[in-house]
Amino acid sequence: MIDFKEIADKSSLYNFHSHTQFCDGRAPMEDFAAKAVELGFTDYGFSPHSPIPAPSSCNMSKDDAISYFKEIDRLRSMYRGKINLFASMEIDYLDESWGPANPYFDTLPLDYRIGSIHFVPCGDQYVDTDGSFDSFKIKMNRFFNEDIHYVVELFYLQTYKMIEAGKFEIIGHFDKIGHNASLYCPGIENEDWYNDLVVKTIKTIKEAGLIVEINTKSYDTHHRLFPHERYFPLLKKYEIPVVFNSDAHYPDLINAGREAAMKLYYSL
Repeated sequence: MIDFKEIADKSSLYNFHSHTQFCDGRAPMEDFAAKAVELGFTDYGFSPHSPIPAPSSCNMSKDDAISYFKEIDRLRSMYRGKINLFASMEIDYLDESWGPANPYFDTLPLDYRIGSIHFVPCGDQYVDTDGSFDSFKIKMNRFFNEDIHYVVELFYLQTYKMIEAGKFEIIGHFDKIGHNASLYCPGIENEDWYNDLVVKTIKTIKEAGLIVEINTKSYDTHHRLFPHERYFPLLKKYEIPVVFNSDAHYPDLINAGREAAMKLYYSL
């Protein structure tokens, strides 16, 4: 069992959310590990997008998972004494049959699990609400009759269901829908009904005893954190533990936005 608090208290140079060549990462795992050592990181967790029973160009396959764990073992041997390397997955919740609680993940040597929502159901398929805004606009028209209220509520309903099902330690970018939703409908995050959904999510996270990831991937490019910094006081009020993760897809970005996010969080 990883003591995330102990690691974070020991050093600010850690990252528990990083992608790999086995999903949509843009470099070999060895390059990420080498960059982490170069920057003085003490702890580094790999978390490729997990296998899912649906078409996705971003998610690894079950066959890839075998190669992934072999590579983790090789890198641990290579960097023993220089950095602690962890094997995780960012596991997509789709429905009651697939998510972090699926028995498949019990068969894998995972050090921890990140639970995330990227997909929402639409009929007999799952639609990825992440990605570029241009893609999001097309999907809103094609699948959801441009009903942004419905899509946002569906995203948070998926989140509640994932938390209830359990079997993960860290919840990833839990208000990620806010970015595309606010571009699609400016000001939506300031509306009471939207805020109520996020507040309910935070209370549910507290009850479940989860760790919140403050995801810094988009901070340097869009000046956006997930969750939004407006919710930092509430995380503190409920004494919810946090970790600062870069969600890195490139080795040079493993520390992107993390220092700024920490400064914002701890200044409150």
